[in-house]
Amino acid sequence: MSKLKLDLHDIFNKGRRIDEELERVMDEAVKKRIRVIEIIPGKGSGQLKKRVLRFLQEPRHKERYHRVEKDGKNFGRVFVHFRH
Repeated sequence: MSKLKLDLHDIFNKGRRIDEELERVMDEAVKKRIRVIEIIPGKGSGQLKKRVLRFLQEPRHKERYHRVEKDGKNFGRVFVHFRH
């Protein structure tokens, strides 16, 4: 199964850059028909994870993927599943 990984640790405090990277990885997944994106906001205070989830809930993004899965064992990971 093909999977993309996006680690946000290095840009956790750069708001616009986070959105750009999320946008880029979503585009790449759609273009290359990749089934899963693993987004790593890290554990921290949870603010970055909330930001990622808000981004994914926006209608223009929500229509592009099938579902979001929060890793039950690792709070610092989010999986975005696509159905191509």
